[in-house]
This record gives sequence, C-alpha cells and structure tokens, in this order.
Amino acid sequence: MIEILQKTKERAILVALNRKDIDAEIVNEHLLELEELASTAGAETIEKIVQAKYSPDPAFYIGKGKAEELAVIVESSQIDVVIFDDDLSPTQVRNLERTLNRKIIDRSGLILDIFASRAKSREAKTQVELAQLQYMLTRLTRAWTHLSKQYGGIGTKGPGETQIETDRRIIRNRISHLKENLKKIESQRNTQRQGRKDFLKICLVGYTNVGKSTLFNRLTEAEVLAEDKLFATLDSTTRVLNLDKSSNILLSDTVGFIRKLPANLIASFKSTLDEVRDADVILHVIDISDPYFEEHINVVEETLKEIGSDKKTILKVFNKIDILDEREKIGYIMNNYKDSIIISAEKGINIPALINKLIEMSENTFVEEKVALNLDDSKTAAKIHSLAKVLSTKYDESKIYITYKTNRHNSDKIKKMVYGTK
Repeated sequence: MIEILQKTKERAILVALNRKDIDAEIVNEHLLELEELASTAGAETIEKIVQAKYSPDPAFYIGKGKAEELAVIVESSQIDVVIFDDDLSPTQVRNLERTLNRKIIDRSGLILDIFASRAKSREAKTQVELAQLQYMLTRLTRAWTHLSKQYGGIGTKGPGETQIETDRRIIRNRISHLKENLKKIESQRNTQRQGRKDFLKICLVGYTNVGKSTLFNRLTEAEVLAEDKLFATLDSTTRVLNLDKSSNILLSDTVGFIRKLPANLIASFKSTLDEVRDADVILHVIDISDPYFEEHINVVEETLKEIGSDKKTILKVFNKIDILDEREKIGYIMNNYKDSIIISAEKGINIPALINKLIEMSENTFVEEKVALNLDDSKTAAKIHSLAKVLSTKYDESKIYITYKTNRHNSDKIKKMVYGTK
C-alpha cells in the first residue's frame, strides 16, 4: 500500500468551483469538509479559493488565467500542496502541475490517502491498495513522466518497452493479485454468514463521524475505536447483541460514507459493504447537530441505492442530541421523520427506546414455518438449508417435512419455490 509519512504538516491551498447551479453556501460547506479531510491527512490549510465558473475547464479545471494567478499565491505563501474539491483528469493534473510547480491532489486522491493511513487489518489494507492502484493507473502520466523513455543496455534492443508501459503492466498484475485475495476474503465472509441465518442482522450505516462506533460500543459493550475523526473505522465489526432472552441479533459496524466517495473505493470495499447488503435491518445513524445533516442523509441514501440496499428496512437514528443547540430541530425531526429515534450514544440518552424498537423488529422479522416436499426433491431441501435454520426434518413414505426459522423475505422465497406462490 502507498502511504505518505510526514514529519511536519504540509501547507495546503484548497480550491473549489462555484457553479451557477450550486448554492454558494453549499460550496463553502464542501470546502469546510475538504479542510477537515486535509487536516485528517496531515495538511494545514493556509487558504481556500473559490472560482466562479459555469463548468470545469477541461485543461486547467479553474481556467488557465486563474491557474496562473494561483501560481503567484502558491509561491508567495510557500504552499506545498494544492487540493481540489473535485476529481481531476490526467490532463488537468499535468497542466496544473506544470503551471503551479507543486503537488496536485484531487478529492479522491485525498480520501484514498486517508484510507491508507487508517487501514489496519489485512482486508482493509488489501481493499485500499486495490483502490489506490486503480486510481493511479490512469494517472501514470503525472507520476512517471520523467521515466517515459526507452530502456537502454543489454537485452533491450528492438522495439523495447517504455518505462511507463512497464509500470502499467506491473500495476495491472498487482491489481489482478489483489482481486484474487479479495475473492478469498469474500468467500470466507460468505461462509461466516451461512452460520447467521437464525439471527436478525442489523447494520449501522451513516455519514463519516456521526457516532456509529460509539453507538456500536454502547449497545454491545465492545471496544471498537471511536474517535472524533473522519474514517476512524474502516473494518466492519460484528457482535452479538443481547437485548432479551428471546432475541437473536447480530449488530455490524461499517465504514462511514462521504460525498463524492471514489467509485474504485466502493468497488474495492465490496466484501465489507456486503455486511450492509446482507442485513435484515439498517440503522441509518445521523448527526442531528450537523447543520447539513439532510444533505448527509441524501449522500447515504444514494450510496445505499448504489450498492443495492435502499429497499431494506431502514430505521433513522438521530444521534448527538446532547450537543444540539437548536432545540427547535427536535420538533422538525419528529414531524418530518416520523418513524425515527433521537438519541445520544455518548451520554446514553434514549437508548432504552432504541433497544425496545430493535426487540420489536426482531419479533416481527423472524417466522417459523413448515413445508412438505417430495422425497426426491433434494434440490429444494438444500436451498431451504441455505436460506433458513432448519429446526427439524421428518419423513414418511412419500414426503419430507421441514420445519425452519428465517426472516420473512427468505420465508417468502421458500414458499415460492415449494408452492409456486408467496
């Protein structure tokens, strides 16, 4: 994995576009988040620049004239790195580097750098390295321009191979190797999930730094790292949630979402995000104290839609009520998000109400059913074993009677297989 170790903070300028179709206040909020991302990555923001432009310039993003103005500021302020709030094309990066003579980082590159510093487990490191290499592959013109020439020496006569082509081949080989590793990890996770059929699977999702891990620790008494930082947790963690004697619940904590999350990163974290796809219930944790919480809700909902989990049972949990200054927000939430719960995971406020809701969901989610199959219908019997916990199997001269317990969704699947209708 590629990690940048720094002894001192780099001095950074942040750059964004104010397009005509975007409110200036939203642009400023995005820049504040970019500043927090930069700080998390180890940079000190010296200045923020917003360029009013209808659309990004294909060659310089902010336009050639503005880039030349920026070059003067960069030199006079002794800037080390210029960070852009959108993704840049290889052409834009190359032109900006030549004009500014500084390191250029776009939003995806910055997020990937943070993920690289946060990854601890073998799985997370593999996922992040894969995303980094896929991101880098299209940008080799920027990082390897000084190596783009023919080899010389013994054994290199003839058409040869440019250094940049060699680098691309090495990266592609490494990507292939990492994908194979992730397939093995995914297979292991699928095996683990097979043993969870009789559990209600609940997954915590939310914008980064909304308090998911704090809530996870509060409910399970686990010791998952919970910091007031972006992407403090990358690995998914699952624990048994003992609410009462009759409920079997597994609770999973997952990586936080953020706007403009790199597509390569979402693809690489497939095995981790499968915890969300496999969940029966999703707890969408929201920071009620954040003035832009509704935009964050939209980002999370769009990400859930992207990974195919937007149709699941979703309970909105508004967290951090203990630090909420605008108390009128509570009435707004109750009127506009009627089935939600307002809590403080840090202080334990209203946690009993959340637990009661989870117990209710557990009771309403699982059903116990009995079906009769023909003796030779081993294919359907095997499918029932894969979808449900089989409680008993009995035989007579012509039938197999299977009693099983599973969630309603899988029970409907089984009934459709056996009877042809739900």
